[in-house]
Amino acid sequence: MYSNIFTVLYFACVIAASFIRGVFARQFKQERHIPDRLDRLLTVLPVFGMLIFPLIYTFTSWLDFADYRLPLWAGGMGMLIFSLGLWLLWRSHADLGRQWSVNVEMQEQHKLVTGGVFSRIRHPMYAAHLLWGLAQPLLLWNWIAGLSMLVFSLPLYIYRIPREEKMMTDAFGGEYQEYMQDTGRFFPKI
Repeated sequence: MYSNIFTVLYFACVIAASFIRGVFARQFKQERHIPDRLDRLLTVLPVFGMLIFPLIYTFTSWLDFADYRLPLWAGGMGMLIFSLGLWLLWRSHADLGRQWSVNVEMQEQHKLVTGGVFSRIRHPMYAAHLLWGLAQPLLLWNWIAGLSMLVFSLPLYIYRIPREEKMMTDAFGGEYQEYMQDTGRFFPKI
């Protein structure tokens, strides 16, 4: 019974995340450059983790063999984590403004953004998606659907983050290197 409620809440959060991304994509329309094939493939992979496997879990019995049960508080914790991820996704888009791009690229007259959530975290959008991935197994009580976001997103992070940091270091030099020392990659430095 409770697993159904958390499944519905999971999809409500997915819709909210899509809305956040859509609002900022429309607000800051840009000429999009086509990324390399590997980047394009890795950008599509998380869709399997955030949508395809959760839909299969929800509307078929194909993954029933991997179901598990959790206490009610675990689902509540999942909602709390996912909500934090949604806030971080929204805030990072708002703080980046016109500097945001779907691809690994510099915008015209690109500025280094170090305010807002970027004052503590270098990659808050990836952090938001990691929080989503941590919340998912608490909301979708199935080993495959629950862990699929993390599994399908990690290759993208492993490929993209070093490229993004090199691009920023090339563009901003010592200023970015100093920024890297002062901030955490996904979570604030303590």
